[in-house]
Amino acid sequence: MFFDPDFDVAVDNPQSVSMPLETYHRLQQFIYLEARLLDERRWQEWLDLWTDDGMYWIPQEHGQTSPHDHISLCWDNKPLRELRIRTLQSPRNWAQQPVTHASRVVSNVMVDGADDDGCLIVRSAFHLTEWRRGVTRHMAGSYIHKLVSSGESWLIKLKQVNLVNCSDAHTPIQAYI
Repeated sequence: MFFDPDFDVAVDNPQSVSMPLETYHRLQQFIYLEARLLDERRWQEWLDLWTDDGMYWIPQEHGQTSPHDHISLCWDNKPLRELRIRTLQSPRNWAQQPVTHASRVVSNVMVDGADDDGCLIVRSAFHLTEWRRGVTRHMAGSYIHKLVSSGESWLIKLKQVNLVNCSDAHTPIQAYI
């Protein structure tokens, strides 16, 4: 099935987890690395951070609890992420001539706990500045990551991007936030 209607996006009521300071530091570095890969347009390395069934979600309403029963600004699975990246890299993509440049500031990385499947739920705040053809766009909000343990690091099972102005009219979102 192209989209799994049972994909768990729930992040409320996580189970408490204990984490050594060193692990928490590595977790912060993972979140910062993801932002850096996006800023530097290192698309394949960014794609490699995901589980095969991972989902990228931008809700269109504050407090939206499901991408299945309400429109979303973005609900990308692996094939859609790969297609968007190929489009961003294509020299025939006139919307990216010249390419969009971006810089993210990520802060307030906090571990909420773990869900019933053992995914680590991590929240953070972000501010993004994009520039293309003399036009600067600012976006801000919060991220919620559901992370799956992978050796000494993690993989992204869900990335939820909660824009401060999610219900506003947006110009096309070309690159990942």
